[in-house]
Amino acid sequence: MSHKFDNITISGGIAVGTSTLLNNLRPYLKPYHWKFFSGGEFMRDYALKNKLLSPSQKGHPKATVFADDLDRKLDFGMQKRLKSEKHVALESWLSGFMCREIPKTLTILLYCSNDAVRVDRVVNRDRMTIDEAKHYIKERESENFTKWRRLYGDYNFFDPTYYKLVIDTYSSGQLETLGKVLDKLGYNHDQIKIAKTS
Repeated sequence: MSHKFDNITISGGIAVGTSTLLNNLRPYLKPYHWKFFSGGEFMRDYALKNKLLSPSQKGHPKATVFADDLDRKLDFGMQKRLKSEKHVALESWLSGFMCREIPKTLTILLYCSNDAVRVDRVVNRDRMTIDEAKHYIKERESENFTKWRRLYGDYNFFDPTYYKLVIDTYSSGQLETLGKVLDKLGYNHDQIKIAKTS
């Protein structure tokens, strides 16, 4: 099957649905030999393995616990990979920004226009209190962007002009978000039915 784009990046902040979208794309793209990578999962596994994060700690680690070289290696590694490979779906905060100028890459930005919904998602996902979730979101996003601006320049990494598809996951549910991505990618309804039943 021919797609309109060779690769996909999925970007967005905390609790906007980037991991969910990556996982929801798997049954549709895996039969066509797509490969999948989550930067968030990679960094959490690295933090646990290197004792930068305790197994009992809630949520994902902040970017400040990692050496600058690791961030650069991951971010430029994604860029290099999409320049040399096809049929790769990447999920990380900066993947769209890093790969914004690579032709035939579908750069997706997810956001949630209702902060209370994001807080609720973190409460349920990471078993935090409401106050813990609010503090976690504010602190992690602030520290991450401060570090990345120091490394890469004073950018708004979630500037919609860097992305080919921008979706508000407050008004767009999981299935609707998936459908928008598949439509943009060039799937037709018959192929979607095949993927659902296989």
